[in-house]
Amino acid sequence: MNMKNIVKLTYLLAFLTALSACDLNLQPISEKTYKEDASGNTIKLKDRDAALAAYTYMYNIMTQNPGVEGYALDMLIYSDSHADNSYRGATDVELTQLEQQRQDGINKNINRDWDYFYQLIGAANNVICNIDSVPDATLTLAERKQWKAEALVMRAMVYFDIVRLWGDVPLVLVQPPAISNANISEVYKLYYPPRDSSARVYRQIVDDVNKALEPGGVPEIDKSNKFKFSKTVAYALLAKIYAEQPIRDYNKVIQYVTEVEKDVTLMPKYSDLFAMNSSNTDVLNRNSTESIFEITFPGGGNWVTWMCGVDMSDANSKYDWAKWYTPSRDLIDAFTKAGDTERMNQTIIRADVTWSNHYPSKGYPFMYKLRSKFHSIIKFRLADMLLLKAEAYVNLGDATNATILVNKIRTRAKLASLSTVTADDVLNERRLELAFESQRWFDLVRTGKVFSIMNTLNSRDVGRLPMDPVTIEKTILPIPQPQIDKNPSMVQNPGY
Repeated sequence: MNMKNIVKLTYLLAFLTALSACDLNLQPISEKTYKEDASGNTIKLKDRDAALAAYTYMYNIMTQNPGVEGYALDMLIYSDSHADNSYRGATDVELTQLEQQRQDGINKNINRDWDYFYQLIGAANNVICNIDSVPDATLTLAERKQWKAEALVMRAMVYFDIVRLWGDVPLVLVQPPAISNANISEVYKLYYPPRDSSARVYRQIVDDVNKALEPGGVPEIDKSNKFKFSKTVAYALLAKIYAEQPIRDYNKVIQYVTEVEKDVTLMPKYSDLFAMNSSNTDVLNRNSTESIFEITFPGGGNWVTWMCGVDMSDANSKYDWAKWYTPSRDLIDAFTKAGDTERMNQTIIRADVTWSNHYPSKGYPFMYKLRSKFHSIIKFRLADMLLLKAEAYVNLGDATNATILVNKIRTRAKLASLSTVTADDVLNERRLELAFESQRWFDLVRTGKVFSIMNTLNSRDVGRLPMDPVTIEKTILPIPQPQIDKNPSMVQNPGY
C-alpha cells in the first residue's frame, strides 16, 4: 500500500471509529437485512421484509431524537429567533448566538442538525439505492416504484432545507461500499465528499422530485395520513423551490401551487389548524383539509415543554420557565398594527409567572401554536402555498390576482380586504399567517428583505439582544467545525 493510501486509510479509520462511537439511530445492516449474491456481492436489502423495514425507518427517523430537535426545535430557532419573530427563551449560548447573529462553527446545535439531516439523507438513500435490486418477487414492481419515489421526495425535501441553511453542501447520492486497498481512492471520496455548489444541489432536488412524479411513482395524497410523501407534497416542494433566488421561476410557482390546490382546501377557521381534538383532548387536530405534509411526533419527552411550555392535556402543567422561544415585541407589534387578534391568539398565549426575563412577569407571552404532547409539525399547508402564489403574481406584475389570494387569507383571519397588494404586503401577510412555522428567516432571505429588516431591528425592538449586522455571508450558517475536522475536503463558509 502506498503512502497516499495509508494516509487516506488513516482518515477513514478515524472516521469509522468516530461513527461507531456515536448513537446515530441508523438502521443496522445485519444478517437480517442483507445477503450476498452468487458472485459475493452484498445485497443490502435481501427480501421484502428488509425493504419494508428500510422504507418504514425512513419515516420513523424523522420522529425520533434527534429528529425532534432538528425539525421540531432547531428549525424554529433558525427561522424565527434568528429572524424577528422571537427571542431565544432559554439562555443557552447556542440559542443566544443565533439571536445575536453571532453563530460560529463550534455551535453544537448546528453540528447536531448537520448530522441529523445527513442521517435522513442516508435513510432515503438506503431505499433509493437498493430497492431495485431486492431479490424477492413478493416485493412488487409497484411497491418498488412507489417506495423509491417517496424516498426521492424525502431526499429532495431534506436537501432543500440543507441548501437553504448552509449553501454549498456535499451531495450524497450513493452508499459507500466496503473499503479495500484496491478501491480506497474511489471510496475515500464517498466518505469524505467535497461540497457541491448550491446551484447543483438545487438541480438535483428538482431532478429527484420530477423523477418521483413519473407514472407509478409517488402516490396520491392520503387525506387520513398527511405524514406521507405524496404527489401533493412533491408539487408543494417544487413551488417552494422555484421561489428561491438560485432557481427562481415565478411562473412555475403558480403552476405547481395550482396543482396543490386540486387536493387541499383551507380550513374554515384559523383556530382549527392548531386546536385540540374535541374527542380526545390529549391530541392535536391532525390531517386537516389544509395540511399537505406534517411530521407526526409521538407523545412525551422534555422537548414538548421546551417548545410550548405547557401540556394542554395536563391540568397541573404550567408555564414555569422561559422555554426556547419567546415571541418578540416586534411580532406582537405587527399583529397589533394589523388588528390581527384572530391569528395572534392562536400564535401567542400569555400567562402570569413568578419570574421575568424578556417581559414583566404578569402576562408573559409564550409561543402557542405547538400545544400538545402529541404534536405534528405542519411542514407544508395550503395558506403557505396561496401566499407564495400571491408573491409570484405580484412579482410578475399581476397585482389583481395577488390581491384576491391575499384577501382570501385575510378574510379567514377576520381582517378587512386590501384594495391592492404589494410585495411588502404579501411578505407581511406571510409573517402573520405563518409565524412559528419555520418560514420567516427563509422568507426574508429569499425576498432580499433580510438586510433592511434585520439590520434595523434593534432600533425597533428594545427587548432584543444587541445583534451583529446581517451580511450576505451571514445569510447562511457556518459549516460545523467537527465536520471540517473529520473531512479534509470540507472548507468553512466565507465570513466565519
